[in-house]
Amino acid sequence: MADEILDSLRGVVGPANLLTGVDLSRYVIDGRTPTAAVFPNTVEEVSAVLVLASDAAMPVTPWGGGTAVSVGGPPDRPGIVLGLRRMDGLLEHEPGDLTATAQAGMTMQALQAALGARGQWLSLDPPDAGVATLGGVLSANASGPRRHLYGTARDLLIGVTVVCADGSVIHGGGKVVKNVAGYDLPKLFIGAFGSLGVIVEATVKLRPRADQERLVAARFGCLKDCGLAARAVMASDLIPSALDVLDVEALALLGLDGDRPALVVGFDGLPDQVAWQRAELARLAADAGGELTDLPEEAWAKLAAAARQPLADAAALMRFSVLPARVTEVIERAGTTARALGLRAAFSAHAGVGAVSGALGGGAADRVVSALRDWRDAAHAAGGHAVVEAAPLAVKEVLSVWDQPGAAFRIMQRIKTQLDPKGILNPGRFVGGL
Repeated sequence: MADEILDSLRGVVGPANLLTGVDLSRYVIDGRTPTAAVFPNTVEEVSAVLVLASDAAMPVTPWGGGTAVSVGGPPDRPGIVLGLRRMDGLLEHEPGDLTATAQAGMTMQALQAALGARGQWLSLDPPDAGVATLGGVLSANASGPRRHLYGTARDLLIGVTVVCADGSVIHGGGKVVKNVAGYDLPKLFIGAFGSLGVIVEATVKLRPRADQERLVAARFGCLKDCGLAARAVMASDLIPSALDVLDVEALALLGLDGDRPALVVGFDGLPDQVAWQRAELARLAADAGGELTDLPEEAWAKLAAAARQPLADAAALMRFSVLPARVTEVIERAGTTARALGLRAAFSAHAGVGAVSGALGGGAADRVVSALRDWRDAAHAAGGHAVVEAAPLAVKEVLSVWDQPGAAFRIMQRIKTQLDPKGILNPGRFVGGL
């Protein structure tokens, strides 16, 4: 049966665009090697691949740049990786309407470069922009430090084209910003990690490029003071585009050493506006005992992954969503837990929205599990939840990747059943084993 499916897939995408055997090494997930990886070039080819997979009840893993593939439970059986790297074009850009339509396989870096040539940008700045694709960013609901001012993918997506598990193609939303008719179908696929359908095209809202951007770090004696300073900024007349708290380990990635954490603040706009806001931040920081350091432009990209990259031996990554006022409390507790277990840790947080990222240094699986369990408890105590974004298989087999879904799980099950009745899209990897 597998040979017949492979022959059929070759007929759809061509022999050069189907990988098997040793060529699949980069597509191994949690030690599970897929049967094949296919790379269609059109919506019709994506549809044909899914029809073949559905008829054979073969699992399908949609794959953009692979930056979020570590999120989710281990695959329960081999299947097909459906890569979208060949579908990487900017289909339409309407500067006057501030909208653009692009294929899902276009990297964020390439998309921003194309839009920037006409003075516009998509206000999403996820980590690994050179690898992360538009479809992958939407599927993972990924974002970066600028979400403080500009929001997430849910705020920017206005239209989408999705291929469902049975090969049917659906369109949701439209190509204009004022689109209020019918159900807001595009939002359904944001953050679904490809479990409901394969995003192949998306239409997004754009913004003009700012005349100037500036990133500064206000360093304080402790994390608590960083949190108090963040609240002071939010209560002031300042309008920062980024408002992140970084511990000492995470700050090392930005080239700042020493033993003081920082509140990292970004501003954009007209030069006079940016200069005034920087001066006002300096005054607020000084009143709280802080000291400002200007950061280079390249620090913006590093800030998006500040907690993930400093630990070369990182054994696990966890994402917390907590009440904004509890951010530094959660970081302090999680850091104390890691140290008590003999593990290193690094933390960064979008302080204004309560989104915390934590990285845990390498160690024995049982200690890693203990730390992550306490981190999740800390998130619950702070009015939120936590998701394991990456961990060794030995950890995932003991600790659930996803937090408890609550009462919404029944609705999620029904939606999954309607859109993917045979359960072939990322089966078992999403919340509650969907």
